[in-house]
Amino acid sequence: MDKKQISKILTEMALLMEIKGDNPFKIRAHENAARILDGLGENLAELAAAGKLTGIKGIGQGMADKITTLLSDQPLEEYDRLKKAIPAGLLEIARIPGMGPKKVKAVWQELNITNLEELEAAGKADRLSGMKGFGAKTQEKILENIELMKRFQDRYLISEGETAAASLYQALKDQPGVIRCEIAGSVRRRKETIGDLDLVVSAEDRHRAAIMDFFTTLPGVETVKSKGDTKSTALLSSGISADLRIVSDAQFPYLLHHSTGSKEHNVAMRQRAIQQGLKLNEYGLFRDETNISCADEEAIFRELGLDFIPPELRENYGEIEAAAQQTLPKLLEMNDLRGVIHTHTLWSDGVHSVEEMARAAQKLGYEYLVISDHSKVAAYANGLNAERVKQQQAEIDAVNARMDNFRILKSIECDILGDGTLDFPDEVLATFDLVIASIHSKFGMTRDEATRRLIRAMENPYVTVLGHPTGRLLLAREGYAIDHHAVIDAAAELGVCIEINANPRRLDLDWRFLKYAKEKRVQIAISPDAHRIEGYDDVRYGVGIARKGWLEKDDVLNTRTAEEVLAFARKRRQ
Repeated sequence: MDKKQISKILTEMALLMEIKGDNPFKIRAHENAARILDGLGENLAELAAAGKLTGIKGIGQGMADKITTLLSDQPLEEYDRLKKAIPAGLLEIARIPGMGPKKVKAVWQELNITNLEELEAAGKADRLSGMKGFGAKTQEKILENIELMKRFQDRYLISEGETAAASLYQALKDQPGVIRCEIAGSVRRRKETIGDLDLVVSAEDRHRAAIMDFFTTLPGVETVKSKGDTKSTALLSSGISADLRIVSDAQFPYLLHHSTGSKEHNVAMRQRAIQQGLKLNEYGLFRDETNISCADEEAIFRELGLDFIPPELRENYGEIEAAAQQTLPKLLEMNDLRGVIHTHTLWSDGVHSVEEMARAAQKLGYEYLVISDHSKVAAYANGLNAERVKQQQAEIDAVNARMDNFRILKSIECDILGDGTLDFPDEVLATFDLVIASIHSKFGMTRDEATRRLIRAMENPYVTVLGHPTGRLLLAREGYAIDHHAVIDAAAELGVCIEINANPRRLDLDWRFLKYAKEKRVQIAISPDAHRIEGYDDVRYGVGIARKGWLEKDDVLNTRTAEEVLAFARKRRQ
C-alpha cells in the first residue's frame, strides 16, 4: 500500500469509530494521522523501515504499528473488526452531504437503516423528518443528494481515471508484441469526469492472445467481464471498467481517433468525410472500397483538409470549422505557467508552512506563489482575523527575505457574504497584493440572487480573482445556479480575473464557458487551491480544462511574471 491508500483507511477507520461511538480522542488520532500522511513529503516506506515513524509529530507508537502493518499489506485486525461491526452501506450513506457520523448513527440505531436504498425509502415515507436533528428541510435535502449520487453513479473524477489509465498504459506499452499503445476516451479528452477507460494497442495477430492474457491478469483487475483477441473488458479494483482493443498497426490511427471521441465530434467528422466523397470509421478512411493509408491521426485530419485537432477540443464545439480555416488556438502548455495562484498554509486550513509551500513551488520551477488563506468568517477553516493577517504578512516578508529568485505574493481567499459584500473591510483588503473572492456559504439562492451576489463582489475594486464561481463539488454537489454569461460579462467590464479551480473535485469555472470568457478577453487563473505541497500536482487538471476551453498562453493570468500580476491587480484598484 502507498500513503494515499493508508490515509484513506485511517480516515475510514475514524468514520467507523465515530458511527460506533468510540473514544473521541482515538477518532481524532486517526483523522490527524491521515492528514499528516497526506502532507508527508518523505517516502513513508523508507521512514517505516528506518523506524522513524514515531519521529513524525502526531504519530505515536500505536499508530506507527498500524501504518507499518498496512505498508506490509498485512490485515489490520482493528480495521477488520470495525468493518464487521458496522454495516458497509453506512459508509455510502456517510458520503451524502449533510449526513455526518451522528446522523448516520441515528438512522442506523433508530430506524435500522443500513444502506442508501433504505434511507431513500425512509425519506420518501417521511420517516426522517421527525427525528431529532433532522426536520423536513433536512429530509428534503437528503433525498435531493441521494438523487445526485444516483445520477453520478459509475462516474469518476478525471484524477481517478487518469491514475488508473496511466497504470494500465505503463504496464502495456512495453509488453512483447505491442507496437503502439495509447490512452483514448474521455481521459484523453481531459473531461472532468469519466465513465470508463479506453486503451488502444496495435500488434500483429500472433501476439494478441498473449497481450490480452497479460491485460486481464494485471494486479489491479478485479473481474474480467469479457475477453477476446480483439477486445477485452476488465473491472478494476477501483470500480472503473477498462476496455482494451487490439488492432493492426495500419488500423491503429483510425481506432485511436474513433475511441478518443467524443460521439458528437466523430459524427461531425464522418459527415465531413461524406461531403468529400469519403467514408470514415474506426477501421479506416475509404474512397469507394480503397482504404487511404494514414500513418497517424495527423494524416487523417490532413486527408480531410483539416489542421490537427488536439484531443481536448474534440467535442464538436466548432473545432472542425476552425481546423478547416486554420484558426485553431495554440493551446496552453504546462510550462507556460510561471506562478501558482491560490494556496493555503498552516495559517488557515493548510498542512504546510509558508516557507515549505514556497520552497516546494520554487523546486517545481515556478517563479512566484500566491498564498491566499481563508478570511475570518471561515471559522471552520481557521480563517484569519485582521490581527492574524498582520502576523501572517510579517512572516511572508521574512520568508521572502530568505528566498532567492522567488517571490511570495500576499493574498486572501475572502468570503463573499450573502449580500455580495466581502468578509474584510477595504482597509484590510488594501494590505494584500491581490484578493480572491469566493462563496463558501448560503448556496440556496436563486439563479438571479446568486448572479447578483457574485457581480456585487466583483464590483469591489480590491477583488482581483473570482474563485470557483459555482462552488460545485463534482460527483457530490451541484454548483449553485448562476447566469454564467452575465458573470463573465461583468468580469470583462470590471477587469476581474476568473479562476479555474484545478482541484479535480471542482474544475470550476466549467470548460464549456471558457471559450466565451476568451472571446470577452477575461483573464483566467489556473489555481490548484492547494492545501498541501502535493496539491500543486492538481495544476495539470486545470491546464487540461483550460485546453478544453480553447485557452492560449495570453488568456491565463499566471503565465505572466509576478510584476505583471501585481500590475493587473493595481489596475483594478485604480
